[in-house]
Amino acid sequence: MRIAEFDYHLPKELIAQCAVEPRDSARLLVLERKTGALHDARFYEIGNWLVPGDLLVLNDTRVLPARVFGKVGSGGNMEFLLLRRVDNNGVWEVLTRPARKARTGTVVEFDGYQAEVRERKPEGVRVVKFTPPDISPLLERKGELALPPYIRERCENPDRYQTVYARVPGAVAAPTAGLHFTPELLNKLCASGIEVATITLHAGLGTFRPVKVDKVEEHRMHPEEFEVSDLTAERINQARAEGRRVVCVGTTAVRALEAQAERTETGFRVKSGRGETGLYIYPGYEWKVTGALITNFHLPKSTLLLLVCAFASRELIMKAYEHAIAQRYRFYSFGDAMLIV
Repeated sequence: MRIAEFDYHLPKELIAQCAVEPRDSARLLVLERKTGALHDARFYEIGNWLVPGDLLVLNDTRVLPARVFGKVGSGGNMEFLLLRRVDNNGVWEVLTRPARKARTGTVVEFDGYQAEVRERKPEGVRVVKFTPPDISPLLERKGELALPPYIRERCENPDRYQTVYARVPGAVAAPTAGLHFTPELLNKLCASGIEVATITLHAGLGTFRPVKVDKVEEHRMHPEEFEVSDLTAERINQARAEGRRVVCVGTTAVRALEAQAERTETGFRVKSGRGETGLYIYPGYEWKVTGALITNFHLPKSTLLLLVCAFASRELIMKAYEHAIAQRYRFYSFGDAMLIV
């Protein structure tokens, strides 16, 4: 497959620069895979397409204020975008700006902290070691959210780039499908018989990397840290055994569950565990546990667009995107939502 097949034109004015208030007032486009039918709604109406017994799987990652600014000993400023903590001894993978100054051995000063560049890796990634190793106080004092480059306006309320159920710090980018939920909406869904479980997947470099190769199959995902608890795995497997639907909130939840799915004599089951996954989902993928998907509208030629096309077919997704553009839906991280059933 050619990545050019997953391109589309989006008017710039449809790129959402800020989130709507309240969260659940965002628009919702519902796509039925079996019939190709499209329905325009509001997110607070999502319960109309869910049924008692559905299991919503939320990603409870919390976005780090991962952008910090320091000074190089030889003079000049240096920006770090923290991508992934390698260990508990202060070693991180980062992107640097300007990259040319981040040579091996370079030391950067950050408000009482030092970071030494230890290694250069592909895609502009640097491995650095912070001293002291616990940089939580630095991030709390000086860190800024790393909003995607297509958001040009400053986020006046950083909590708006966190889900209301964000709990485990570690992500660089928010699991944006979950930004539409409010506590009241979640309570309403639970009262109607919808169940909720959580996983953790810390979105990192893969979120920022475009697909640069011509052939879809040649792209490689950057690994991201995840955890599926014993309780969540048990609840998912029980739901599937009872014929109930697993509804993933966001592509990050999809990747965590599909990465932990293993084949058995009777089908697939999800195993608990933690680690890293570089699972890359594109059309032709054999789906294992995901029964429905809540997601946002994604960038052209992105791995996220490939994933939703794998779930619903390229033809249906492109039809849905054409409809969304014609109806002036808002796109990308702070934009509107889709429910694919």
